[in-house]
Amino acid sequence: MTSTTDKKQSYSLVLYFFIVMLLMYLMFGKDYASQPKQLIYSEFVSEVRAGHLEQVKITDKELVGTLKAEAAKSPNEKVIRAVRLPNLEDSSLLKDLEAQKVKVSGDIETQYLWLEILLSWIFPLVIIFAIFSYGARRLRQGAATTLDFGKNKAKIYDRSSEIKVNFTDVAGVDEAKAELVEIVDFLKTPQKYQKLGGRIPKGVLLVGPPGTGKTLLAKAVSGEAGVPFFSISGSEFVEMFVGVGAARVRDLFEQAKLKAPCIIFIDELDSIGKSRSGARSMLVGHDEREQTLNQLLAEIDGFDSSKGVIIMAATNTPEVLDSALLRAGRFDRQVIVDRPDLEGRKAILDVHSRNVKLAQNANLDTIAARTPGMVGSDLANLINEAALLAARRNADFVEMRDLEESIDRVMLGLEKKSRVMNAEEKKRVAYHETGHALVALSVEHAEPVHRISIIPRSIGALGYTLQLPTQEKFLHTRPELEDKILVLLGGRAAEDIIFSGVVATGAADDLEKASELIRKMVTQYGMSDSLGVLTYGKHSDSRFIQSPFANEERNYSEATAEKIDMEVRSFIDKAYKTAKSILLNRRTELELIAKELITKETLGRNDIENLILSNKLQTDVIRVNEFDFDKQQVLV
Repeated sequence: MTSTTDKKQSYSLVLYFFIVMLLMYLMFGKDYASQPKQLIYSEFVSEVRAGHLEQVKITDKELVGTLKAEAAKSPNEKVIRAVRLPNLEDSSLLKDLEAQKVKVSGDIETQYLWLEILLSWIFPLVIIFAIFSYGARRLRQGAATTLDFGKNKAKIYDRSSEIKVNFTDVAGVDEAKAELVEIVDFLKTPQKYQKLGGRIPKGVLLVGPPGTGKTLLAKAVSGEAGVPFFSISGSEFVEMFVGVGAARVRDLFEQAKLKAPCIIFIDELDSIGKSRSGARSMLVGHDEREQTLNQLLAEIDGFDSSKGVIIMAATNTPEVLDSALLRAGRFDRQVIVDRPDLEGRKAILDVHSRNVKLAQNANLDTIAARTPGMVGSDLANLINEAALLAARRNADFVEMRDLEESIDRVMLGLEKKSRVMNAEEKKRVAYHETGHALVALSVEHAEPVHRISIIPRSIGALGYTLQLPTQEKFLHTRPELEDKILVLLGGRAAEDIIFSGVVATGAADDLEKASELIRKMVTQYGMSDSLGVLTYGKHSDSRFIQSPFANEERNYSEATAEKIDMEVRSFIDKAYKTAKSILLNRRTELELIAKELITKETLGRNDIENLILSNKLQTDVIRVNEFDFDKQQVLV
């Protein structure tokens, strides 16, 4: 897509082309046109008297005649002209013209002489001067742009401008807001702290996962305090030329001091604040970034916080920041903006649904319980998706089913009903998902099953088993983790039982998650009986960003690595046998639920429980009918 700048440049080139063509026409056009043959006055009179002319035009400057076809030597010499002599009488010439029956016309052009001069000479000079002036102005602008290269690119929100956000618009981070109330109070009444000799922190670092509302929280502080807000991303400081970032930092702080009290907010601080020492700096070293960081440190040290300039910054990876940034006197206050809990998610949903028409059956408490781990941006997207779904079916209100479907969209992706599975694949997926659900219903610590489905989703899953936690948990015991592993292996175990050991590739993701969890139990959580309560390996993954490529530094021998592998294998073999045993004992229910799932494609918790209950009642009836009262035992 062509940018606006490119379009403007194209228009300018076209305009320049037409201007040049016009100048060439005005200045040289007459030279290329066919010019009449110039005669002296006596020769012109001779042509008249000879009867060679059929038409004459008399002006105040010249005589222009048109020769007859037989008198013209060539088509290009058909027109002749002569300078008119004002001192001579025209009566004789007019008599000659009348005698030869020549058509005579007159055109006095004295009043238009100035216009011809203007168009022929003055106007081209004006155009040339205008082009020269425009080029000079563009050169000055280019020079100014070069001089402004070191100016900061911060977007400034003044007291009366767009900052309309306050603490009521930020939900789910009550602890973080409580930490920042002191900053707001200082910006409003700095004298209260200064008279006691207190010093407000110069820098406040907001730390948390992406989407938790760090930028929104910084704007809310500015909105509550009613002070200017300088917002800039850390990457906007860095350019390919060394020294530009440092110049922009200096310019930013100079402007902030003029508008004090104010807030400087630097988003993605890790872009310029990475550690300058160690192996990491050798991989990501950059002279421009280092100079920018050095200048930022110098500026933080160089201003007095009593002037009312507060620096706020946000990052997702605080562990990569340089220690000089985090020492006392710089970013010496860190505010954790973590994922919201159940009550926080309820508050966030209330904020984002203010302008959404919710139906009476829309229960946001249930939605909050169904979305553990989601951050503010996820919940805002969830509400928006629900509104779009309701609008798509021309509804007047957003109902609970829209919210439920939006959760599935956000967590699992779009339904791919166009992806048609054959009967064999559909059967295998149905038994796989039923295996997960039955194992979850059979163990003590598994999260409750909410729904199972064999409708493919855009994330690549051919089916899913949705479990919802009953409460927020921050610690997990060994039995809970073991039950979670059993549920993960339940799908593969069901395929093994029903298809006589012929398994497919559908369990790859389950096996990966189970293997990773068992390895963490052995190497990080100290839950191995043979290896003891030790941790193995140093993990450098971020606390807030879960990366599948997190590095691990080995601090154990090859013999220990072999023991770890054996322990992991022992864990998963035992868990797989247990999951398989559970499904063998409940094979009738496994087949009953799977067949119903093939028919309906989606089963809720109530549907599953009704099927299990009907099977139980049927089994009890069989046992009563086939009970031998004499031998007091079941016959079958």
